[in-house]
Amino acid sequence: MNIGIVVFDDAEELDFVGPWEVLTSSNQVFAWQGKEAPDSVFLVSEDGGEVRCAKGMRVLAEHSFDSCPALDVILLPGGQGTRREMKNPAMLDFVRRQAEGCAWVTSVCTGSFVLVAAGPARARRVTTHWAAFGELAAIEGVGEMVRDRRYVRDGNLVTAAGVSAGIDMAIWLTGERFGAAHGAAVQKAIQYQPEPPFPAQASL
Repeated sequence: MNIGIVVFDDAEELDFVGPWEVLTSSNQVFAWQGKEAPDSVFLVSEDGGEVRCAKGMRVLAEHSFDSCPALDVILLPGGQGTRREMKNPAMLDFVRRQAEGCAWVTSVCTGSFVLVAAGPARARRVTTHWAAFGELAAIEGVGEMVRDRRYVRDGNLVTAAGVSAGIDMAIWLTGERFGAAHGAAVQKAIQYQPEPPFPAQASL
């Protein structure tokens, strides 16, 4: 499958780097087992050039919107840049066209803003970062908003909550595609066993 992770200026780094690690580690686990890697995972940006992310990381996309092949899985990260991208005609057209042929349409954090604005997530169950539900509610066409879940599935649409939740979503998707045993092997390979030192209820 072709898995395209769409990046843009002010995208939140872990929103896409976390899923990238999971999805590429899935290929690595298959390789360790002597099997062919089934997926091609790559970054896509509007012009195929460099993107400056929310915390200053700079990444270079492999494809532009024009050169991107047909995708089987599309992932939209969040970050402050989504407020611009949900009004960007080029982004909305790309997401809309690619999503039509995708087996899975996914987002992390406020990436769901773009999916609702473009159409694939319109009137469907979605989630986002805990602090962004007010903004999500204001987007025309938004459906049921689900709080307090790390990720939410509605058919072939899977939206994850904020930042680190994208890792959970990507591991779940890997297990859904290849079976629970493979998903668990990938989870072990990346040593994903969260034991955070502080409670999530800590105030900001």
